[in-house]
Amino acid sequence: MPELPEVEVVRRGLERWVAGRTVEAVEVLHPRAVRRHPGGGPDFAARLRGETLGVPQRRGKYLWLPLEGRDLSVLGHLGMSGQLLVQPEDAPDEKHLRIRVRFGDDAGTELRFVDQRTFGGLSLHETVADSPEGLPDVIAHIARDPLDPLFDEAAYHLALRAKRTTVKRALLDQSLISGVGNIYADEALWRSKLHYERPTAHLTRPRSAELLGHVRDVMNAALAVGGTSFDSLYVNVNGQSGYFDRSLDAYGREDEPCRRCGTPMRRRPWMNRSSYFCPRCQRPPRVAS
Repeated sequence: MPELPEVEVVRRGLERWVAGRTVEAVEVLHPRAVRRHPGGGPDFAARLRGETLGVPQRRGKYLWLPLEGRDLSVLGHLGMSGQLLVQPEDAPDEKHLRIRVRFGDDAGTELRFVDQRTFGGLSLHETVADSPEGLPDVIAHIARDPLDPLFDEAAYHLALRAKRTTVKRALLDQSLISGVGNIYADEALWRSKLHYERPTAHLTRPRSAELLGHVRDVMNAALAVGGTSFDSLYVNVNGQSGYFDRSLDAYGREDEPCRRCGTPMRRRPWMNRSSYFCPRCQRPPRVAS
């Protein structure tokens, strides 16, 4: 699933290509693509027609387009394979095209939502009262992400210590810190020399600050090269893949030498996912006897 850098790359593309454009027509080509919209496809299309899209916003992994002058936003769920593409109007339809948004201008491009596995979708939601960025009410519980200028670092450190969990679980807790997923958690933990099962209650303030710094560093590095793409499922709005996967130090490197000490990297099953780590640099916590 796309994490913060991948979603931010898409947001930037949408800001360039669709912000300020007025919707002329919407085609919903698969009902699952609007299953989170209470009124279904016809209602989604009717309510979006004639609206002007504002500057796309993001909180963590969540992306939305506010509607100008309205207390409504279009929330995009990319899921495992969702893509928001800006394509020429005469370009052939993608095999898994689910929603088409046409605009009432002469720019010659349209917005397409393509989703092979149909886990994602678009939906209209009311915005949180007095929210300057038009935050959809259904994601009001999502914490700010570490690249957000308003991220409260002091509050994060206190919450981390009080959480009474393990460090990777805390990194993936979107109510504590948003935008971090499995890939970038493993990368930040490798850089911090922390095992994924390290209890958060034992993290000192300097160690948690160091970890947060590595989370920011790895996300900024991924942003600089367009995110991480392991196949054609994640692309930006122009259909281009990111290539941070070439720079990964931990994720996906089972049995390859640790770039720091040369020890073969290990993979362990973890919460229906995998955790990649160096058994020498990231020693597991001691089990109390």
